[in-house]
Amino acid sequence: MRMIRYADSRAPALLAAVWVAALAPCTAFAALGEPEASVQSDVVQLRASIKSSQVRASYRVHEIQLNTGTLLREYVGADGKVFAVAWQGSSKPDLRQALGRYFDVYVSAPRSKVVDRKHMHIQQGDLVIEGSGHMRALSGRAYLASAVPSGVDLGDLR
Repeated sequence: MRMIRYADSRAPALLAAVWVAALAPCTAFAALGEPEASVQSDVVQLRASIKSSQVRASYRVHEIQLNTGTLLREYVGADGKVFAVAWQGSSKPDLRQALGRYFDVYVSAPRSKVVDRKHMHIQQGDLVIEGSGHMRALSGRAYLASAVPSGVDLGDLR
């Protein structure tokens, strides 16, 4: 009787899975506080669609439609850095990618003592994160308070 070695036949698939997992962190959005230059390459890598528009003289908005249907907006100041991100859709974007180096601040931030399943507000130093919604209808935003250009209405960051 001949024994089939399954481990050998699965090795290429396992190697491919490890390779994809290793490269996955490289496909990130232009994260909060990062330069605008990476927006276009991220759209290509994510196979998303983008619509860029000049909103005011002090900032630009890049709208990225994710394949999940969620719309992610990245707000870029005159200095070329992302000062805010906002999302709206049936699911949140990957906040690790959208918040970049600020993700750990978000994770470690103390949560409000008042439990409200529909609203979230976190402020840790310069970082402000707000979210609201319910299943399949979520929205939120994160911004760096000191990086918001003067004259920008925070209500417009949505």
